[in-house]
Amino acid sequence: MARKKLIAGNWKMNCLTAEGTDLAKTIAAEVKKMGKPECEFLVCPPFTLLGTVKKSLRGTKVALGAQDCHFAEKGAHTGDISPLMLTDLGCKYVILGHSERRADHLESNELINKKAVAAHKAGLKTVICIGETLAEREAGKAIDVCKEQILGSVPDDSTAADTVIAYEPVWAIGTGKVPTTNDVEEVHAAVRKVLAKKLGKSNANKMRILYGGSVKPSNAKELLSLSDVDGALIGGASLKADDFIAIAKNAGC
Repeated sequence: MARKKLIAGNWKMNCLTAEGTDLAKTIAAEVKKMGKPECEFLVCPPFTLLGTVKKSLRGTKVALGAQDCHFAEKGAHTGDISPLMLTDLGCKYVILGHSERRADHLESNELINKKAVAAHKAGLKTVICIGETLAEREAGKAIDVCKEQILGSVPDDSTAADTVIAYEPVWAIGTGKVPTTNDVEEVHAAVRKVLAKKLGKSNANKMRILYGGSVKPSNAKELLSLSDVDGALIGGASLKADDFIAIAKNAGC
């Protein structure tokens, strides 16, 4: 089944106002040059830049997303931001359950699930991240870990219209290390089977599963040509417009 690739940039805790504005404008301009690209584009800047980047992306083919949200609509949650606040700012997507939040903030599958439910209710599409550590990979538990995270983190009523899965092996994020194509293909195929059992075969066949973890222009074509890889969640390379666009072009966009 044909699934339109999603090329997503996770800027993480990077960029001040001027830098973020320039990056967003440059990406939007390069995407415009592509005419009618075969892929969808998404950038997820830090909270401080959402309003500014929204202005830079207005009228373009690049969607705006956030990197996290709370599960409550409002209330006494100092330092947090609600899904409704994100939609009010113009966000279409939100990343949830990234390995850095699972590790740094001890986010559980249950918490991520609650956030996803709230995000969907607010009209946001979720990019739910899964992935194993190096120890889990070496112990042969990569697929089991991803299965557990999917079953726990993805709401039972999720659909291909409101949910994207991003497989990011923790040990490959920002390290320059990349799993073999066979490893990536194996995990993505297994993830789709788990989704089929949880959400139904039709949803699973339509749902996009992104790959993340040291995606670069040099490996994008090989990784994103795999049958169950439907795009990329890009970290470091998304901070350079030339690299971000090169990845998209090498992926056939």
